[in-house]
Amino acid sequence: MEVKIGVQHASRELTVDTTDSADEIEAALAKALADDGTLALTDNRGRRVLVPSRTIAYVEVGGGVSGQVGFRG
Repeated sequence: MEVKIGVQHASRELTVDTTDSADEIEAALAKALADDGTLALTDNRGRRVLVPSRTIAYVEVGGGVSGQVGFRG
């Protein structure tokens, strides 16, 4: 699952490819926002991405990127 996170005052968004479902991502985001905590996601390579909830501008949850070939423009 591809997750794009917009961060306030940052010119680029964060993109995380994860095996988590959309429901799991939504639950993690809701918990982070409710607690004024940190959104923590683990990507497909086992790396953790941590974003303080107070800096999140938006989160876009979409399909995976497996099988893509070529350049992104």
